[in-house]
Amino acid sequence: MAAKQAAALVLAAVTVGGASSAVAVDGRPARPPNVIVILADDLGYGDLSSYGSTIIRTPNIDALAADGVRFTEGYVTHPVCAPSRAGILTGRYQTRFGYEFNPVGRDRTGGVSLAETFVGQVMKQAGYRTAMVGKWHLGMADGYHPMDRGFDEFFGMTAGASSYMLDLQPGDEAYTPPGSEASERASARDPLPADATPAQRMAYTRRMSPIERGKQKVEVKDYLTDAFTDEAVRFIGANKDRPFFLYLAYNAPHTPLQAPKKYVDRYRHVPDKGKRVYAAMVSALDDGVGEIRAKLKAEGLERDTLIVFLSDNGCAAYVLGACSNAPLSGYKGTHLEGGVRVPFIVSWPGTVPSGRTDDRMVSSLDIVPTAAALAGATLPKGSDGVNLLPYLAGGDRGVPNPTLYWRAGPNYAIRDGRWKMWSVNKAPPGAEATGSAEITPDGTHATVSPYGQHVMLYDLKTDLGEHRNRAPREPKVVADLQAKLKAWDAGNVAPQWTSMRQSVKKQDGHLLQMYD
Repeated sequence: MAAKQAAALVLAAVTVGGASSAVAVDGRPARPPNVIVILADDLGYGDLSSYGSTIIRTPNIDALAADGVRFTEGYVTHPVCAPSRAGILTGRYQTRFGYEFNPVGRDRTGGVSLAETFVGQVMKQAGYRTAMVGKWHLGMADGYHPMDRGFDEFFGMTAGASSYMLDLQPGDEAYTPPGSEASERASARDPLPADATPAQRMAYTRRMSPIERGKQKVEVKDYLTDAFTDEAVRFIGANKDRPFFLYLAYNAPHTPLQAPKKYVDRYRHVPDKGKRVYAAMVSALDDGVGEIRAKLKAEGLERDTLIVFLSDNGCAAYVLGACSNAPLSGYKGTHLEGGVRVPFIVSWPGTVPSGRTDDRMVSSLDIVPTAAALAGATLPKGSDGVNLLPYLAGGDRGVPNPTLYWRAGPNYAIRDGRWKMWSVNKAPPGAEATGSAEITPDGTHATVSPYGQHVMLYDLKTDLGEHRNRAPREPKVVADLQAKLKAWDAGNVAPQWTSMRQSVKKQDGHLLQMYD
């Protein structure tokens, strides 16, 4: 596509909402805008000061929100890492193509179906230079690697987690939640002895989850969050003269919780070690956002770049209070609001009105259609998201996503207007609500429990914390939502593999079985 044609399409897409930044000062058609997607990993809804944190200070992310739109009802398509990322990068519910559960080792032999089109491919075909920096978690084998899914450049890890550091220097800190180390070693089939030093464990974890540039392993000694920021800044500088798409997927603040002295020093006043290290990790992430914006400004690209910031899911219960999803209930791994509602910020100075707080429902599914519209690209068939540009610029006052859906094996959830319904398998009698996930053998796909399912219905306008189950009093609402779920589910396929990581949680007086 010629640059002039692409610019015209961008102008048409943006002016739907009444904005017009696609024309340069001298009257010549501007190039299509850059797009940067910044994804945090397991960041809680309440872990940013702009979303209510009283512990963690995030001035750079707060400034991003002040220069754009801060959504209070932004959602992802799954409450755990890999399936959520599959939805983000395809713009389709991952249940449409079977990437329903975390791969738990299967990403070494496969990944997201090769029939699916990734946003990197969409943007590359539109003439953009594309890069992926950080955590992939969607396939390691040939054909499934980021470089095979539309990204010209890759610097990061294909696995789901890695050490941030290779040793602890004076003032650095690492935090392992009490009781979690043994289960972590078992889950990873860790051969190291229980008395292994922190340096030995960090080196082993990095060896099992190495950092790559392209498809070649590289040694990275810097704090991993800083290394990913540096790579993103380098990419921006190297591509300042052409449109680019950057997917910066930090692994922070996902476990292992590790932070260097320069970030920990900001929170020495916090007595709880877990909260202190976690806050330091989020600070490193926040600094990264600041450095990226500073680079855009220095290169004169600030008004030519749309930035989307969000998390892949809510924060995890297994860090034992180090994070916060307040005022929401639930955590990563559940379809309560704390598992699937995340910080969601969109900024484009000069085009998207600044300083807005928006309570309309948006979804991570919307990123691909929005980026494609900006690029003047053809959107792949079957997209489940919507182009947010008309809503961002103010031309469309409707709700981008009136209804959103979730599935994890036999468990389903739906958000429809004010109503949220969650249907979950009942756990066997005597099961313990440990709150932690255990590896289970591969086998037959989960089905509806012989003990039945528990249905929960919440009115989120009056009960944001999901405390009062209205299902017994609202049978018609339940029936209507079940009919919508059934119609939506008709477009899904069977999972590619069995859920191998399951847990039990007590909710609304019942022990319930989670699948991720």
